Amino acid sequence: MDAVITRTDSSRTEAGFRFALLLPGAVVTLFLVLFALGLVVFLAFRINDGSLLGAGFTLANLLSVATDPLNCTVTLRSLTIAALVTVATVATAYPVAYYLAFHAGQRRGLILFLVTLPFWTSYLLRVFAWKVVLAYNGVLNSALVGSGILSEPTLAFLNTPAAVVVTLAHAYAAFAILPIYVALETIPRSQMEAAADLGAKPWTVFRRVILPCSMPGVLAAALVVFVPTVGDYVTPALVGGPSSTMIGSLIQAQFGKANDWPFGAALAVAVMLVILCVVLIARGADRRFGSRT
Repeated sequence: MDAVITRTDSSRTEAGFRFALLLPGAVVTLFLVLFALGLVVFLAFRINDGSLLGAGFTLANLLSVATDPLNCTVTLRSLTIAALVTVATVATAYPVAYYLAFHAGQRRGLILFLVTLPFWTSYLLRVFAWKVVLAYNGVLNSALVGSGILSEPTLAFLNTPAAVVVTLAHAYAAFAILPIYVALETIPRSQMEAAADLGAKPWTVFRRVILPCSMPGVLAAALVVFVPTVGDYVTPALVGGPSSTMIGSLIQAQFGKANDWPFGAALAVAVMLVILCVVLIARGADRRFGSRT
């Protein structure tokens, strides 16, 4: 009987300890995340009358988001730029993560330190650094003119969609490297050894064993990069031009100069729905790869 009571008290203590650990995160999630998202959704259905929360309910904001050619064009551009950033980031991050997992050896700690080193500085400073590199009189133009490749500086580097893609890819590189590295690190070495013992060449081992097993990390890295870059507005404003305007810039303008919070909230809801669809697609792909491996 005493043993049963002791076991019950122990389970209650453990449950209370888990609750205490979850409580701060639950409070933050509930009040600072879900409440804010709920308020954005609420605003999306309000009529803009100049007040903080609007007056009355309407579907005009969402209909305008779906039918206005400008909004559709900017949304499509945002998705395209985010997709290019994701592909570029993952494609460059995978070799680094592969080297870290299988060939770095004792240099692994140093390389991980170098990968995370840019995050010791502000995101704005990193964007400004790229602006200095890509500017008309910047580092890249000076190097090309000095080496004789160009006769004079060019405006083709800054204020272009390519500048936005390069800057965002560099900004989120570590977010792609680390998930892929973790996925590669957890692959049992016995599987690769068994494939090699059965006569598989290194490329075959990579294609049939390493790549499929690392796909959950690749998909996680793609989501970590794609989701924030869709709504980014700082980078397009600093290194992009009018042809690089993204949906985040429109949302910021509605909440700022235009003072039309309901329409800005409707734009934000539309972006969230698009991102939700992408996440569901990625989740389905992750399950497929998980069932294969």
